[in-house]
Amino acid sequence: MSKIYFSLLVILVLLSACSSTQDIYSIKSSSNVKINNVVDFALKHEGVKYRYGGTTNKGMDCSGLVTTSFKEANITLPRSSGDMSKEGKEIPLESVKKGDLVFFAARNRKKNIDHVGLVTENKNGKIQFIHSTTQRGVIISSFSEEYWQRTFVKAVTLF
Repeated sequence: MSKIYFSLLVILVLLSACSSTQDIYSIKSSSNVKINNVVDFALKHEGVKYRYGGTTNKGMDCSGLVTTSFKEANITLPRSSGDMSKEGKEIPLESVKKGDLVFFAARNRKKNIDHVGLVTENKNGKIQFIHSTTQRGVIISSFSEEYWQRTFVKAVTLF
């Protein structure tokens, strides 16, 4: 009798281990789907003009673009780039991936965050991000541009 109980116990442990592994994979794939939805939504707004406080195709500011894009994946973020920068986990710039956020102090030298971008890709250390600028509206920029290197404050991952 004890061999039967032992065999049943082993089978139960193996079955539960398999199901938990499957859960991990479904969580990861769910995150990848959300990341892709967020970035794809943001990319659809490339070319939209800048509008302070804007969150529509009529005009968007940088944090409006990011909050609206994340809202598409049912993720709520604070509305200002400064408050948004307090969410998630800070990561090194070299580690950013698609869907991570990059923050800048564009208008001052005190490192007060006033601008946010959404990373669209990081290929071989070449980082691109989408954001809304006052002069050109929603555009994709690169960290190879000296201005963004100079004004960069931090990067954050939410996933």
